[in-house]
Amino acid sequence: MSLGPGWTGYQWFLALMMLITGSINTLTTKFADLQEAPGEPGTPVHDFDHPFLQASGMFIGEFSCLIVFKIWVLYHRCSKKDVDVGNQKFNPLVFLAPALCDMTGTSLMYIGLTLTYASSFQMLRGAVIIFTGLLSVAFLGRKLEKHHWVGIFFVLIGLILVGVSDFIFKTPDSGATSTNGVITGDLLILMAQVIAAIQMVVEEKFVSGQNIPPMQGVGWEGLFGFTVLTTLLFPFYFIKVGPPFGNNPRGVFEDALDGLWQISNNGKIAGGVFGTIVSIAFFNFAGLSVTKEMSATTRMVLDSVRTLVIWVFSLAVGWEDFQYLQAIGFVILLAGTAIYNDMLFGPLLRRYGVLAPVQMGSPDERKPLIQDNGVDPNYP
Repeated sequence: MSLGPGWTGYQWFLALMMLITGSINTLTTKFADLQEAPGEPGTPVHDFDHPFLQASGMFIGEFSCLIVFKIWVLYHRCSKKDVDVGNQKFNPLVFLAPALCDMTGTSLMYIGLTLTYASSFQMLRGAVIIFTGLLSVAFLGRKLEKHHWVGIFFVLIGLILVGVSDFIFKTPDSGATSTNGVITGDLLILMAQVIAAIQMVVEEKFVSGQNIPPMQGVGWEGLFGFTVLTTLLFPFYFIKVGPPFGNNPRGVFEDALDGLWQISNNGKIAGGVFGTIVSIAFFNFAGLSVTKEMSATTRMVLDSVRTLVIWVFSLAVGWEDFQYLQAIGFVILLAGTAIYNDMLFGPLLRRYGVLAPVQMGSPDERKPLIQDNGVDPNYP
């Protein structure tokens, strides 16, 4: 059965799963950030501000993909069914560097999310296009076509407008600490996009072409990320820092014990953290499946729709107020993303003969600058 523009029912199911779970993993994280609860015995009620603990939970969600992959392979082998497990001779340590990038970028983004708005958090992630394009030129020898440069320009303008909107406007009940806090949060999110771009370049250089099953790759990255970050939680427990870091009773970089106590003392926080872990796992599966069943372009379009869902939800529940400047920035961001991926203007101009058709073997036809190499940053 085919639905819509040639999509089957299964493809619609995957698209909706990616859209819903992708929206949930940002909203549940922000929801947990807005909650309060007592921590360790003797501490007063305080905000749940534990970005590194939440990032560890995200990696648990990614690691679950490896477990599912192993179960899937075992089921087919026990049933004596043929199953394509791809390349199983790779060294798992190839995922260590991407995992470290993922760990650093995700942690920065979670800190930024505690300081700024959920919609701005999602919109500012669009900056990864700029950094990935530039790093691809510098380290992968890629050539940016005209539509790439135009797309980068539009994305940059959109990011500026979103940032200016956050600077001018602030919703009192958004969970944002102050105007300076919002700006700091936005800058941390932008820094995280630089690291995400580095991760994409590293993955393409060392992982792409090895025919590693995507679910297995994501799982290994989750295992490495969880192991390293959980180990770091021990020294973080003793490192004294000031705002915007260390917003916990002990004023340390991360008080994981306090966070676990808060999770046990407040069902809403527990639900938010659990929702993030589960949604990350399903989002990974849905996103990789969308790329396989449809295209990477479809995946990026759905990711843009996810940003709209998060923004509308944040407005509906009163986490922030509508700001026209942010709306304009969002539209320009979408246009920039579409132009960068040759989805806007280029196809139309080629259709009417203004531009020459894309030739086989050209950079546009061979390989997109941002692609799915089996391991997606999968930031919430």
